Formats: sequence, structure tokens, C-alpha cells
Amino acid sequence: MEIEREILETDILIVGAGPAGLALAYKLAQMVSNDDSVAMPEVLLMDKGAYIGAHSLSGAVMDPRGLAELIPDFIEKGAPVESPVTSEAMYFLTEKRAFKFPYLPAALNNHGNYVVSLNKLSGWLAEQVEALGIDIYAGLAAYDLLMDNGRVTGVQTVDMGLDKDGTPKSNFEPGSIVQAKVTVLCEGVHGSLTRQAFEKIPDLVKNCQPQSYLTGVKEVWEVPAGRIKAGQVIHTLGWPQPAHEYGGSWLYGMSDTMVSVGYAVGLDSPDSTNDPHMKFQRYKTHPLVKKILEGGQMLHYGAKTIPDAGFYSIPKLYHDGLLLCGDSAGLLNPQKLKGIHTAIKSGILAAETLFEAVKKGDFSPAVLQGYETRFNQSWLKDELYKVRNFHAGFKGGLYAGLFHGAIQIFTGGRGLFDRRQHRRDHEYMLKIADYKKRFGHESKKVEIKFDNKYLYDKLTDVYKSGTQHEEHQPPHLVISDYDICNNRCTEEYGNPCQHFCPAQVYEMVDDEKRPGKKKLQLTPSNCVHCKTCDIADPYQVIRWVTPQGGEGPNYTNC
Repeated sequence: MEIEREILETDILIVGAGPAGLALAYKLAQMVSNDDSVAMPEVLLMDKGAYIGAHSLSGAVMDPRGLAELIPDFIEKGAPVESPVTSEAMYFLTEKRAFKFPYLPAALNNHGNYVVSLNKLSGWLAEQVEALGIDIYAGLAAYDLLMDNGRVTGVQTVDMGLDKDGTPKSNFEPGSIVQAKVTVLCEGVHGSLTRQAFEKIPDLVKNCQPQSYLTGVKEVWEVPAGRIKAGQVIHTLGWPQPAHEYGGSWLYGMSDTMVSVGYAVGLDSPDSTNDPHMKFQRYKTHPLVKKILEGGQMLHYGAKTIPDAGFYSIPKLYHDGLLLCGDSAGLLNPQKLKGIHTAIKSGILAAETLFEAVKKGDFSPAVLQGYETRFNQSWLKDELYKVRNFHAGFKGGLYAGLFHGAIQIFTGGRGLFDRRQHRRDHEYMLKIADYKKRFGHESKKVEIKFDNKYLYDKLTDVYKSGTQHEEHQPPHLVISDYDICNNRCTEEYGNPCQHFCPAQVYEMVDDEKRPGKKKLQLTPSNCVHCKTCDIADPYQVIRWVTPQGGEGPNYTNC
């Protein structure tokens, strides 16, 4: 049965109301309001979260450079920064001890930056955008990227009111077609439409390397006064992450009694039992962390992937009818692990390009190309180019990475090599037998005892993320071949999805039809939209698609 869909038309469609999309909308509205010769174009800014900021998660220490360029008086206007950075330190951890680095390079210096809650900052930016006359549609989720004769023409939104098998229920509402002269993807890390764009428009990724990702797992704690100071920043390397794997941690004082604590784990691990959530909980048992958190109360939880490959993995930023901004384009500084200021700057550059298009009445690729030109002439390109080989330097492990990182300081980011080739993250995962051959033992998931008072299991943490999904809808985690999951993957990898997912979406349970065997049980309602499974699955049979609008995590103060 062919479904009749409502068709909406707009000039500019922005998918995603995070820092990039909000900066774009604000800057464009501001430029138009300052030029009497230009009429305000129709702008549709949509976000899949239940409210603006619901899906915005970050560490986060913000470099204010982007926001200060967008709104110079952001402090006076009440931007919800938690605290300026007041002190910082980096430690190398063993299981029981912490060794403080005697010196922090200028590139890792956070003085002048701010500890922020990204979801609160996004909500405030949304208020500034709406004050300039642009409406934002929260809870409106894009499902499909539409094209016609090689040109991006808009999106289709998610069908609402479908049963688990895709059958329309009595409350069925078909998704709409939103047609736009330009569609700007600002949907964050590994967005579903961005993935479609790369598949439908191979030219976008023809000349770049694959993206690399980390999964960041985070909790926000309220602790007794005296444990941490507002603006105090602590980073660590080492335990519990093995030296041959990539990752590290943070502890940020949001106030004298509020702490953001998290752990970021590289998804290019050879270990099929790589478990970001478990490593995070183990990290919390370290004396350095425990003396800050123990006796406090965990308030919030979240998980998100981080695009960390750097400059050489940035795709082509434009196509006919399309622009890519922020984390959708991988515009994150991997050395600083910061992407808020870079996302905002990309939104500013996109707004300047679209303002030119509106002024000329010309949205052709020749005009949209100006976005990439502006990027190449901006401080954003300069900043990312200077750290272009940072992640690549860790290809040989932690100690090689520290060595290469030091060399890069003196070689303008080049180090001992340039454009070091790498594969997609899932291709680094070794089969159980191959892992044993390489490391002399099988990979084993380290178990710890969860008391759900200090060390939390995945399900309890998911509850603290505020995640909600309507269970009677088609699963938004689409597995193309369960036979692989229940047989081949069990034998070769031991079903890594049950480990790398930080939200207990994937579980191996007894198969009543095959005594002594296990089968995969999927619980999409637990999903926090981190996209880890879509990235790390060794067979690439898992695909994350957009669920109904307004669903997923509901982050607050994160």
C-alpha cells in the first residue's frame, strides 16, 4: 500500500539542534536582520529529542572561542556556564596509584575554558535562536535522506504509530516529506542521515580516511563539599585501559559539590570483550576517583560516541543541496577532545554561506562550495590541521602515542609521519582465537560486583539517563541477519555486542529451541542513542535507524 504523505516546503532545513545547528540558525537570522536588502528565508530547524538538549551529551569543558564569536556577550546574556576552569592536572594511573604529570603542554591547557553542561547550553542557545524569530521543532525526527537526480532534496520524517512488525495501528501517522533548497546535517556523531549521505553520495568520502570513534560513558555526581572545587579539571591515562588500547578519563568540578566523571574508550580495540561501561565502573574504584565520589549520590548517566580521527577523516563538506556541520562532519579536535567550539564555528561558516545563497537567490553547488572555501580559510581548519596526526600517533599503543604526541608539538602536528592510514574501527577487532595467538591468552571480560550505590550496572545507569521509548514500534536497531549473531558471531567473537553496548540493549539468553545454545535478545527501549553498535559490530549487520520523535535519553545537567 502506497502511503500518502504531507509535503512541506522550506528554503533551509537544519537537522539537529545541537551547537552546530543552533549556531547556524542564530548567525543566519542575525545576518539577515542586519541587512535590509535581504528577506528572511524559511528555516525549519528540527531535532529528534523531546526537548532541545535532551540528546546533547558531552564531558564537557568548552573552549569559548566559537561561542564568543557567535555571541560576544554570552556571559552577560546568561549563558549557563557552570564555572571557569580554575585548576587542572593530568595523571597516569596504575590500578592502585596515580602519578601526576609534572608539566602540561600548552595544547592541553584549559585555562580560559569553561566547565559546562552541554544540554543546558543547547537549551539556552535555542532560546537565543527563537528570540530572533526562528521556530525549533523538538520531537520531529528525520528518517530518510531524499535525493533526486543526484541532488539532496530534503528528508522524510519517521512514521508514527506502527506496530513492532511495521503494521499501522489505529493511531498511525505517516511521516511527512520536507523539501528544502538546502539540507544541513547537524545531527551529531554517526548520524543515520549522515551515514545515508555517505552511502548515496560516495564522492563525500572518496578522498578521506575512515572515521575513528570512542565511546564516552559519563555520570554526574553530587558529592560532599570539600571533595572538589568548581572548575577543577582532572584527566587520566592508563588503568584500566590496556596500554595497547586508546582512551582516558575526566573529572570536572561543575561546582563545589557537583562532579562530571567519565571514561572514553576507543572502539578500534582488538578485544571482543571491550566494554566501555565496565571500564568506567572499574575506573571509579581507583583511590583517586573514590576519594572524590564515595559517599555522594549519582544523579545522571549518559553515553555517546566521539568522532576522534581528526583532519584526514573530514569528508567533503558540501554537495548539491547538502551541507555537513559539527560532529556530522567529524570536526572535533582529537588532541583536546573538544568539539563544542568547532561545531559552533562550522555553523557560523555554514550560515555565512547560506546568507550568500539567499542574497543571490542561488543555492547551487557553486555557491555552497563557499562553505568549504570558508572552512579552509578559517581558524577551524588551522586548529584541526595542527593536530591532524594526534590519534594516528597512538596506533602503536599508549607509550608510542605519548612519544608521537611530544614530537608533534615540535613539528607542527606532523610528527614522524603524515596521513597514517587506518581501517574502520570494527576491522581491528580480533576473533577469539586470533586474540589468543597475538596476546597469549583469551580476552576476558573483567567482572566487578555492582552494588547500585557506587558501582552501577548498565540497566540502573540507563534509568538515570531518563531514556524512554514506546516499546510497541518497529525496533530502531535493525539486525539484518540473526543467524550470524546466534551462530557465527558466538563462535568467532563471543557476541561482542553484549559487551560494547553501554545500555544493555543486547543480551545473550537461553534458546528454548536449541538446548545448550544461546540466542540474541534485543531490548531497543534501553538504547541511549550512542551509536556504538552501528560502529563496532564486526559483521556490520546492526544498523541504527531513527525511532519515533521525542524518544531516547532525556539528559539534564549533562
